[in-house]
Amino acid sequence: MPYRLLAKAASRATGRLGWLRAATGAFLGIAVAALAGRTLLLALPDFPWLLAPLGASAVLVFAVPASPLAQPWPVIGGNLLSAATGLAAHALFAEPLVAPAMAIAGAIAVMSLARCLHPPGGACALLGAMAGPAVAAHGWGGLLLPLALNLAGLVLVGRVYNTATRHPWPHHAPPPPPRSVTRYAPEDLDAVLEDWDEVLDVSREDLDALFRAVELRVLQRNVST
Repeated sequence: MPYRLLAKAASRATGRLGWLRAATGAFLGIAVAALAGRTLLLALPDFPWLLAPLGASAVLVFAVPASPLAQPWPVIGGNLLSAATGLAAHALFAEPLVAPAMAIAGAIAVMSLARCLHPPGGACALLGAMAGPAVAAHGWGGLLLPLALNLAGLVLVGRVYNTATRHPWPHHAPPPPPRSVTRYAPEDLDAVLEDWDEVLDVSREDLDALFRAVELRVLQRNVST
């Protein structure tokens, strides 16, 4: 029994989707993001060189690289657009209780319209709405410049590391089996998704490929028996 438990734990750590792969990628991604910020901002010592929302972005990029929320455009656009939205809220609303709330609401709207929904963007919006010392001293660049540098490092590592560990990033749905062996039509999937009326953290293309692959596997088993 202990051997089986150890083997199961090792499989969870070292498998293709194991936490060890994700943890290693996050370590490299944050290290390069911090290095980019610290090296390029040495001339501006009062600038932050690593921003906290990058930690949440790293979890998405390396732990769930197939998620629509973890793709390059959501990571870059979601964080930067949300930060800018937060800065705008700070400039427009003097009341400190109103600006953060408006920043989050505006960030959700902007990310949705720009098709780059990314949960850590909410934290970036709050950073902008609260406008720390670097923003007070340097304007919007006090937040957007270090954030852009951090994101560049994270996305670079995400592209190289995920691809090297057999998770091509940006993610594309795997080629599905031919429709001739499946029993449902694409319209069926679309109808169910419309009936559910929920935002799922998986693309329609991945769902289609998954369902068709399951149908093919069931068909092959039935034929073999």
